Amino acid sequence: EDKEEDESKEEDNGSQQNRASRRKNQQRKTRDGKKAREEGSQKKNKGKTASTKDQKESENKEKKTTKRGKEGENKQKKDRKSSTSSASSNSSDEESLSEEELAMLKEQVEQKKKLISTMRNKPWRMVKKLSVLREAQDFVEKFEGALGKGKGKKLYAYKMMMAKKWVKFKRDFENFKTQCIPWEMKIKEVESHFGSSVASYFIFLRWMYGVNLVLFGLIFGLVIIPEVLMGMPYGSMPRKTVPRAEQATAMDFSVLWDFEGYIKYSALFYGYYNNQRTIGWLKYRLPMAYFMVGISVFGYSLMVVIRSMARNANESTADGDDDNFIFSWKMFTSWDYLIGNPETADNKFASITTSFKESIVDEQESNKDENIHLRRFLRVLANVLIICCLCGSGYLIYFVVKRSQTFSKMQNVGWYERNEVEIVMSLLGMFCPPLFETIAALENYHPRIGLKWQLGRIFALFLGNLYTFLLALMDDVNEKLAEEDVVKNITHWTLLGHHNSSAGNDSTVTPPPLDPADVPRGPCWETTVGIEFVRLTVSDILVTYITILVGDFIRACFVRFVNYCWCWDLEAGFPSYAEFDISGNVLGLIFNQGMIWMGSFYAPGLVGINVLRLLTSMYFQCWAVMSSNVPHERVFKASKSNNFYMGLLLLILFLSLLPVAYTIMSLPPSFDCGPFSGKKRMYDVIQETIELDFPLFVAKIFSYVANPGLIIPAILLMVLAIYYLNAVSEAYQRANAELKKKMQMQREEEKSKRNNKASTNPMLQDLEDLLTPSTKTESTLKQAEDKKIESPNGTSPVRKPGRGEVLDGSPMAGGRGAAFTPPSRVFVTQPWTLGVRAPYPGQPGPWGHPLGPVPGRGRGQPCY
Repeated sequence: EDKEEDESKEEDNGSQQNRASRRKNQQRKTRDGKKAREEGSQKKNKGKTASTKDQKESENKEKKTTKRGKEGENKQKKDRKSSTSSASSNSSDEESLSEEELAMLKEQVEQKKKLISTMRNKPWRMVKKLSVLREAQDFVEKFEGALGKGKGKKLYAYKMMMAKKWVKFKRDFENFKTQCIPWEMKIKEVESHFGSSVASYFIFLRWMYGVNLVLFGLIFGLVIIPEVLMGMPYGSMPRKTVPRAEQATAMDFSVLWDFEGYIKYSALFYGYYNNQRTIGWLKYRLPMAYFMVGISVFGYSLMVVIRSMARNANESTADGDDDNFIFSWKMFTSWDYLIGNPETADNKFASITTSFKESIVDEQESNKDENIHLRRFLRVLANVLIICCLCGSGYLIYFVVKRSQTFSKMQNVGWYERNEVEIVMSLLGMFCPPLFETIAALENYHPRIGLKWQLGRIFALFLGNLYTFLLALMDDVNEKLAEEDVVKNITHWTLLGHHNSSAGNDSTVTPPPLDPADVPRGPCWETTVGIEFVRLTVSDILVTYITILVGDFIRACFVRFVNYCWCWDLEAGFPSYAEFDISGNVLGLIFNQGMIWMGSFYAPGLVGINVLRLLTSMYFQCWAVMSSNVPHERVFKASKSNNFYMGLLLLILFLSLLPVAYTIMSLPPSFDCGPFSGKKRMYDVIQETIELDFPLFVAKIFSYVANPGLIIPAILLMVLAIYYLNAVSEAYQRANAELKKKMQMQREEEKSKRNNKASTNPMLQDLEDLLTPSTKTESTLKQAEDKKIESPNGTSPVRKPGRGEVLDGSPMAGGRGAAFTPPSRVFVTQPWTLGVRAPYPGQPGPWGHPLGPVPGRGRGQPCY
């Protein structure tokens, strides 16, 4: 039975295996049939797609053409609508913006304009600056024009347009003014190679040229032109005619060189002008105009000099404290990054180098220590020698002027005797300044202080020579005034005899006019004084130019070309290249201007000669400096010496006013020449004009004003006002100095505080690192205690935690574990760490023993 059962099981198993194999075979067959069907369908689909591609492309083309046609129709419709409603829609679209939007748009436009104007001050890169600038410009161009459209907005657009044009005009005008400054580039070139000390002379020369140009305009326009156009013609009267005895030699060069002959009787000098009260159809009052122009020359010069001194003082005080960080400022802010010309870059490089040398010399001079007793002795010795030179030059000039008066009375006098005074004064002005500079080497002053001492000494030399010349000339004037009384009588009797002789023959016949050349003449001392000043000016010009040509140019050529074959180095030793004599040139210019101020009253054409002299001096001396001179070995900054120059000029202006005022108020004018002839004093022309041309009460007012009882108190009041203002300015200077000291002390205190903080910061950091754990644990414990005390409903102060709740500061989940909380001292050495829960009581802690007495007590297990 068991065998039968086993056989039946085997049969069942075999039948089951056969059935499974049959099923597998059927599944394989069905899979193969499906694959074959799919391959066939794919082949059929490929053929169909190949055939339908062309149809689809054609259909797409037709669709595109239809779309284009529809778009064209839509555009035409839109254009028609816009064209039909353009007249009405323009105003409505433009007025569609509300007032608030317009205001916002205007504000945005103004902001963009402000951004454009301040773009260069932004600390951005150049790429960002350019992009932002273009965006802002596009925005302004777009919306500013939009704001100007429509009704009521054309005025805004007009204002914007005019504002742009006004800004452009101002910019162009500033550029034009800069280009119109005469000799600006020449002076900048000289300054770049020789420093500000040499450039200050040329700036001063340009300023003097401007002042003399204004004075020449006054004299030429108000005195010379009216007399030439409306006065008596040349040869019609004795004062405008060459005497008969001088006509033979009136055009000789030697005579003209001495300003005699036709030049003496021309409009260049005082004696040419007539004393008629009014001339021409304009009834021009020439004597009054001559007097007022002579006074206004001094008044205008005084005003300009004082104004320039005040401006220089304001600029010097506005500079601030220049003693701090000198070399840092020069190092980091000296270069001009707008320079694009190589020659200009070289000049700028030379200028920066020279400024560094100036600052180094200033720093060295401020820290110098020497024997003070030896220095004092040498300075006293130098001053004694210079005083001896000044006294000797004054005596020499007085002696020469006195001898020239004897030569003037002699006949057949040579050229040297006629021009001895001018030659001696020019030679003294040429040789004394180098002698003073040689003596000043004993004093060993700072270069800027030494320059001021040198200027003062040369000024004393020139002024002493000038006043010695004037004192000697006054003796000659007194002699001519004594001679004039005799000639006046001779002239009167000659004219009376001519009239009587003609009247004795036939009283009905008018006497023939006497030839003006045959009338006896007076000496006309005003013209004589004017001729002396013109001679001094011309001789000074010639000596200056010859000195520059011989002493600088020929010397430089000799050193340059002969140095190769000479025994020693000519450039380093004697004679070497010449340095530009700042003190001598400045004082020569000031001395010459003093002669112009004094001589312009007696020779109105002298100002024109000085204008030509200054014009040629600028070009000639600039060429000589750049071609023949070398920079000073001891360079220094002389830009602050401009006020010193102006002070000397103001002093010589006052001293040159004194002789003119003396002649106007004290000496009688010549009887037969000049606009004041026939009067007792020159100032009588004012009284005459007031009496004849003004109402009576004006004459009374002027008589009261001219009373010495009012003039003397007015002068005293002016002196007191000057003293008060000087005291106030000194007080302000002291206050500024104290304020600068306080600011310096405050700056030093801040620096010391910063240094102390920098030194104490590491120590404080170490202390903070040591104290941070305890402070953290204390703060966390306080937070935990505050949370325990809080109640959720506000009724009970203590809340019983639930099963699964764990308080932030507690290591337990239930109330029983409160007794097993570790003390606070444990957390000093082991602070809390985020993300790690405290162990339960009975569980091993970080120290290897359980925290609670009963291990495993509690329901929940910690989750890790």
